[in-house]
Amino acid sequence: MGELLVGKHVKYIITVEKRKDDFESVVMEHLRLNGAYWGLTTLDIMGKLSAVEQDEVISWVMQCQHESGGFGGNIGHDPHVLYTLSAIQVLALFDKIHVLDIDKVSNCILLHVTFTIVFERVCNVNLTKPKHVVKLTSRVLITTVAFSTLAIGSTIKKFGCDEVVDLTFQLDIAGLQNEDGSFSGDIWGEVDTRFSYIAILSLALLHRLDKVDVGKAVKYILSCKNVDGGFGCTPGAESHAGQIFCCVAALAITGSLHHVDKDLLGWWLCERQVKSGGLNGRPEKLPDVCYSCYIEFFIDRSVLSFTEGHVVASQVCYSWWVLSSLIMIDRVHWIDKGKLVKFILDCQDKENGGISDRPDDAVDVFHTYFGVAGLSLLEYPGIKPIDPAYALPVDVVNRVMLGR
Repeated sequence: MGELLVGKHVKYIITVEKRKDDFESVVMEHLRLNGAYWGLTTLDIMGKLSAVEQDEVISWVMQCQHESGGFGGNIGHDPHVLYTLSAIQVLALFDKIHVLDIDKVSNCILLHVTFTIVFERVCNVNLTKPKHVVKLTSRVLITTVAFSTLAIGSTIKKFGCDEVVDLTFQLDIAGLQNEDGSFSGDIWGEVDTRFSYIAILSLALLHRLDKVDVGKAVKYILSCKNVDGGFGCTPGAESHAGQIFCCVAALAITGSLHHVDKDLLGWWLCERQVKSGGLNGRPEKLPDVCYSCYIEFFIDRSVLSFTEGHVVASQVCYSWWVLSSLIMIDRVHWIDKGKLVKFILDCQDKENGGISDRPDDAVDVFHTYFGVAGLSLLEYPGIKPIDPAYALPVDVVNRVMLGR
């Protein structure tokens, strides 16, 4: 078996950061701040964050800040909560969150809440009632990003948590819980178990799960369980590794894993491992490194789609959903972890560094991050641990949930 080529990956990430004018850099310019987060986090997981010039990085990040307080994907770009999250995460890596005007940034992130309140008053509607939630776009995903961001910066309590919870979560998350316990992703009413996980995770980070009916939420998730032991996006929908991760993680956070048939689900999950050692998300699909690592549940919906037909395949990024679920139900020993490690390592570019979705494909920072994060779950030597349910570094979860 090969080894993680830390030195080459460091060089690759630094090289990508310095490229500014090639085609790939130009077409990805709008999400460069996201790329900085993926690359810098990978460096940090490998213990090589010192390879970059801290002051230079922080200076560039701050130049991406808009006068509103939010951050754009690059200098001069419009602000967006996704890029604001990446900015705060990058600053968190360097323990430099204090350089931000926390109130200004947080107010920008929660701007949609202010608009919600104004909208209620002007239009005389109550957005805590599902029938009234039809005229305003205010996504659960945005709120999740905001509070995951604050959690990473250890700023939830400093921000004035009680006031924020009262305004944001009663209107957005608690208000988006339907009578059957499910959650709508936004005011247009789409229901998906991904949204159940996002809502539960957000409220758990704030110690505010009492704002929703947890019993009903758990009951709805269980109604999405299939005869094969897996879970779908809605009752009767096909089992998929991505949906299983969301459901199992939500059940883990709420202390409800005893409802899962761990042997039956474990069997379905371990069947996702193919001969190459990689994991796929559904039967008859190819493996992908991403099934061994971290799901960016708040990125663009096109990336979040778990079932995009023929493109769903065995890749590096798929390993997170299967692997994290197996870990949470204590059945990870049912797969060949050694072969999965080998699959991820085989996706490395041994000459120039970086990790691809599967062996011999082109590498990118996205899958490099997923590959290294997957190795973290597999307890690869020298890799920092990540929590399989919260999808946050273990030290962050301990700090937020346990005050350590």
